[in-house]
Amino acid sequence: MKTGVIVYVVGKESLDDAIDFEEAGKRLNIKADRVEVVTNIDGSFDVMHAWWLLTAKGMKLIVCMIAEVVNRSKLKLTGRELRLCG
Repeated sequence: MKTGVIVYVVGKESLDDAIDFEEAGKRLNIKADRVEVVTNIDGSFDVMHAWWLLTAKGMKLIVCMIAEVVNRSKLKLTGRELRLCG
C-alpha cells in the first residue's frame, strides 16, 4: 500500500522564504512514498489540497504529521499525527 504524509508546519517562530520547506521535509527522513509540506506562507496550499494531490498520486494511506520550525532553518516533528485516509 502506498503511503503519503502531509507535514503540517505550526508554531510561533516566524516562517519566511529563507526556509526551503521541501528540503527541510526531506531531512525529516519520513518513511513514506511521498511527502508534502504545508505551511501558512502560501495560503493557496493547505491540508486538503495536499490530501487531494497525494490521493491523485495513488496514495492509499495518508497521515498528517505536525512539525514546527526550529532555529529558523529546520523542521522538528512534534509527535502528533492524524490519519486522514486508509
